[in-house]
Amino acid sequence: KFTNHTIMFNILVILSSIAVLPSFSYGFQTSKLLQRSLCGKTVHIAVAFPLRARDSKPKTPRLAGGGFGSKPSTPASQGASIGTVRRLMPGNVKLSPTNAVPSTIMRPDYAVDGKPKATKKGMPWDIIPQTPEDIARMRVAGRIAREVLDAAVRAVQPGITTDFIDQLVHKETIARNSYPSPLNYHGFPKSCCTSINEVICHGIPDNTELLAGDILNIDVTVFHDGVHGDCSETVFVGPKEAVPEPVRDLVQTTFTAWQAAIAHCRPGVKYSELGGIIEDIIAAKGYSTVEIFCGHGVGRLFHTYPNVLHYRNNDRTGVMAAGHTFTIEPMICLGTNQVLTWPDKWTAVTKDGLPSAQFEHTLLITDTGVEELTAKLPTSPKYSWEL
Repeated sequence: KFTNHTIMFNILVILSSIAVLPSFSYGFQTSKLLQRSLCGKTVHIAVAFPLRARDSKPKTPRLAGGGFGSKPSTPASQGASIGTVRRLMPGNVKLSPTNAVPSTIMRPDYAVDGKPKATKKGMPWDIIPQTPEDIARMRVAGRIAREVLDAAVRAVQPGITTDFIDQLVHKETIARNSYPSPLNYHGFPKSCCTSINEVICHGIPDNTELLAGDILNIDVTVFHDGVHGDCSETVFVGPKEAVPEPVRDLVQTTFTAWQAAIAHCRPGVKYSELGGIIEDIIAAKGYSTVEIFCGHGVGRLFHTYPNVLHYRNNDRTGVMAAGHTFTIEPMICLGTNQVLTWPDKWTAVTKDGLPSAQFEHTLLITDTGVEELTAKLPTSPKYSWEL
């Protein structure tokens, strides 16, 4: 027997393979229409359920993963201000030539043509533990990624360009006999990501100058001895007093939520539990968590299972076990979590132009808990609010 609900379900399943659908005011909305990760695509069957009238406001489609890379941010002269925080817009910028990598350095399989050859396989909950040999390799790659990120963080000051940061990241990476993983990954033209203010993630370094009062996320990944190490940090540009207090609180709250999620990691924990921990902390401050990008498995593949969602969910994304390696990297917004993509099809910015903050570690589940493979070192710079 076909009911109206059955018909609606069938329609949603068919259409979900074509596009992300909006919510319906008094009908049904879909749950997890599509999950897109950086190294591939995972399609979830659409599930329809009744919507109350008070839930009729359209919601951001929940897409996990997301693109990599961005159109260059605009120079300061083209940025419109939001209070004392400038707002960026697509504009005319200059990219420096693509960085060269010595032929002696091991490359990932996408280095030449931009297309990853090895891809994740199986269901989202099929997570393959790392071998002891690869765990040892990942500890090395994680430390290298941390050292490179530390060098970039130390360089941040008003007046330098994001391209300067990229050049430094590239130099520090190849000096450690490593390949900068972002370079030519699906065509990304630079060696790291630099995301200013409302740029949520994946900003392409260019000739944009940093201004006192900006916040900047630097995302570094290195490929060393066959495996990747991935980490990022949001920093204040100039003295912390130059950054508006609400933005400083956003960055610190993002850090707190991120640390709480990491502390929850251990064998037997569902990956789906992490999103609720993050959302509880940030929602109490009135902040929102981006849903269309996620953390991910990492190892010999740059991006693989599990998909680590940073919002409350019941998705079947697997259970933590010793040997799993993955990232947690929440992107938390001062205002809306709705995302706009610039015409380049890469740059993700907040729809309202308000700032977003992010932190990221590569993590290893051990027999008793979790190890931060990209943890700060005794020589690492302090976090911006600690200065």
